[in-house]
Amino acid sequence: MPEGHTLHRLARRQQKLFGGQRVRVSSPQGRFAEGAAVVDGMEFHRAQAWGKHLIQRYRDGKRTQLLHVHLGLYGSFSELAVPMGEPVGQVRMRIVGDEVGTDLRGPTACELYTPADLEDLVARLGPDPLRSDADPERAWQAIHRSSRPIGALLMDQKVMAGVGNVYRAEVLFRARLDPMRAGRTVDREAFDDMWADLVALMRIGVRRGRIHVIRPEDDHGPGSYAPDRPRTYVYRRTGEPCRICRTPIATTELVGRNLYWCPDCQR
Repeated sequence: MPEGHTLHRLARRQQKLFGGQRVRVSSPQGRFAEGAAVVDGMEFHRAQAWGKHLIQRYRDGKRTQLLHVHLGLYGSFSELAVPMGEPVGQVRMRIVGDEVGTDLRGPTACELYTPADLEDLVARLGPDPLRSDADPERAWQAIHRSSRPIGALLMDQKVMAGVGNVYRAEVLFRARLDPMRAGRTVDREAFDDMWADLVALMRIGVRRGRIHVIRPEDDHGPGSYAPDRPRTYVYRRTGEPCRICRTPIATTELVGRNLYWCPDCQR
């Protein structure tokens, strides 16, 4: 599943491609046909991200319409120059601008939103490290009061929005925190350092379009599990030597996702 930096980068990209243009919106697959008809021909006003959720704003005079997209595990946008040609595969939504168009395939959600819907969504989500209006105090209070493992709390979108499995594993390693440690035992200084690290790392992800987590002094070779994956300290490095202490990286399952950590560095 794409992590939060991917959605923020996507929002910026769509803003650049379509902002201020009257766009044609359709649903070649048909599953979003009624919704597409509502925004078809309206001005693409703005795209924003909250965690792993994309919100597009369309307007026509004084009328504004919101559209919500959650990519889930399989959703993706692809771009083509105009004219785009016939859709390929199950295209849930097609947006056509002046010079470029984009096709959305396989999302978990693609739906019209009301302002109340957006308020409900934002209220359900924890603070997003990539948003300037994020309040880390909300995340601190949720973590400080919980007996759940910090490794589970960081993946809970109600605690912190946009953090996925890679950032969870890597920021805990960089903080030298045992992922099984109860949230309430994490002190405020450690939380503040972790929040600041997430803000910095996820901003790098937005700029570069890929996750980058290794400090220069620790960069001693690829050691990641596949050429097209980010180079990491622990994520998907089961059994490989820790970049710091050479202890084999361990793996277990936590809240339905694989968790990676160094048993020696993260005590």
